[in-house]
Amino acid sequence: MRGTQIRPARADDEERIRCFLAGLSLHTQTLRFFTGISTPAAGLVRTLLATDERRDALVATTVASGEIVGHAMSFQGDCADVEIAVVVADRWQGQGIGPQLVDTLLLRASVRGARTVGMDVLGENRRVLRLIRRLWPDARMKVSSGSVEVTAMIDPAGLFAEQRSGGTPLTA
Repeated sequence: MRGTQIRPARADDEERIRCFLAGLSLHTQTLRFFTGISTPAAGLVRTLLATDERRDALVATTVASGEIVGHAMSFQGDCADVEIAVVVADRWQGQGIGPQLVDTLLLRASVRGARTVGMDVLGENRRVLRLIRRLWPDARMKVSSGSVEVTAMIDPAGLFAEQRSGGTPLTA
């Protein structure tokens, strides 16, 4: 995470999100969106930035240039209180940005009352499935058509401890 920061997504991030998505490898695009996206559609970009009482969105940016290197979103779900999706730029993967985005997103959802989290993960996404097993050893996983539907309990005490408690602008 060195050299990066996490903040809420903003409407003026539209061009930065478009560049971020276009810079993802086909493999990373497929793991996140279950398909490749050659040119990010305006509707997808707007969806990734949308926030309201049902949706939240965060970005990880470089401190130096403000370039977006990670994106996370949540929305009130059907299979869980909140469903999440996260993607990190290829060259920034493996540096802790994804787990930090997840923790921050779940902290914000927990403050809003969420107790369970859900996500759909491609079965071939071994890195994320290992992370899920580490974070939520009791998670329920249901395999269907090449993807894994995950449902787990959110541990607010652990999230607040990791954020060193006390509120931050990200919990507001």
